[in-house]
Amino acid sequence: MKRAITYIDGFNLYFGMKAQYNNKYLWLDVEALSNSLLLPDQSLVATKYFTSMVTNQPDKEGRQRTYLDALKTSTSCHFYYGRYQSNIIHCKGCGSNWPSPKEKMTDVNIATQMLMDTFTDQFDVAILISGDTDLIPPIQAIKSLSPGKRIGVYFPQHRHSIQLKSVVDFSGLIGKNKLRHSQLPDNISKPDGFVLSRPATWI
Repeated sequence: MKRAITYIDGFNLYFGMKAQYNNKYLWLDVEALSNSLLLPDQSLVATKYFTSMVTNQPDKEGRQRTYLDALKTSTSCHFYYGRYQSNIIHCKGCGSNWPSPKEKMTDVNIATQMLMDTFTDQFDVAILISGDTDLIPPIQAIKSLSPGKRIGVYFPQHRHSIQLKSVVDFSGLIGKNKLRHSQLPDNISKPDGFVLSRPATWI
């Protein structure tokens, strides 16, 4: 069996699902989704999930914490965190200012993990779930240094990139059926007995 690792850009996936399906499939089991993308001769050895913690938005913070706790409780995913950087947008017309936080480090964290896993021979097949073209250079480096490794990309809805598709061995679009069949249970009990429930707005 060929060893496969998935590298999931959490916010890229989230906003793609949000744009296409609103809140319907956000309670997503990314490990189950990863398994659904494999060929019969491939075995999932790790699912790596990359995200940043939302700040200064209590409702969103609560939903994100619940979701990440649910993944940590019910899957064997590995988690890697970037950060949110507070930016201020100024309107020259009206003089108003408002915060516009930007996620930082996710693409660097993904690139670092993919390169480390290549050099330590942790996979035969790498599957990227993202449409971020900033990941083209590390993919090209891996293909140059380890041509025997296969790299593919599965695009979230509204995140397709022709440029990214052109540098990988295979690609696809994550469709509705895979999302629908890769949902977490509505209620998940933590080891201490606390029950994590699908957020009410994620129905």
